[in-house]
Amino acid sequence: MSTSGNILEVRNVSKSFHDPVTVPVLKGVSLEVKPGEFVSITGKSGCGKSTLLYILSTMDTDYEGDLVIDGESTHGLDGSRLAEIRNEKIGFVFQFHYLLTEFSVLKNVMLPGLKLGRSSAAEVEARAIELLRDLDMQDHALKGANQLSGGQKQRVAIARALINDPAIIMGDEPTGNLDSKNSAVVFDIFRKIASEHKRSLLVVTHDNDFAGRTDRNILMDDGRVVG
Repeated sequence: MSTSGNILEVRNVSKSFHDPVTVPVLKGVSLEVKPGEFVSITGKSGCGKSTLLYILSTMDTDYEGDLVIDGESTHGLDGSRLAEIRNEKIGFVFQFHYLLTEFSVLKNVMLPGLKLGRSSAAEVEARAIELLRDLDMQDHALKGANQLSGGQKQRVAIARALINDPAIIMGDEPTGNLDSKNSAVVFDIFRKIASEHKRSLLVVTHDNDFAGRTDRNILMDDGRVVG
């Protein structure tokens, strides 16, 4: 755990694209997320939200500044350590669920746990079933992922994001593909993850109603945090 008490710290992060001219995309962004805090990031298209999230996911290392996850600076770490941090510390929920249609719902949830290799297959399966039960999806465990509705798929994606008990869940427009009813279900699940499971959440969204109900909203404009 970070000595500052933060799960995530972004310290003066800047990034430019060079194709073919240099265009600054992020300009000295700093922010932090505390344990159990549910934070949203909003801003109009092109303001740098998704670029920032890609850096926070440790997938993009070509930037200036520093990113600290659960007390560990990621600056200059090699690819294998970054992959470990991704698998252990971060759960991802995207606009599109990215479930593998050739696998059952249960196997989709288990995959990151099997990849991490910290627990036996039986332990990972038991944890996956528990998560599906929490999300009222246990009756669908043996179905193919393509047999589910959009809202059900997103609940499975959330279970998958939680399988390794991450320190923080990152979401990229997780309700962007859902109707208002299913968006409300996903919000309530996220709220429960934060309040009951004490997991931090950082969610990029265009949905101002969603953002307005989070603990804190970070507003970005033109590559900067402005509110």
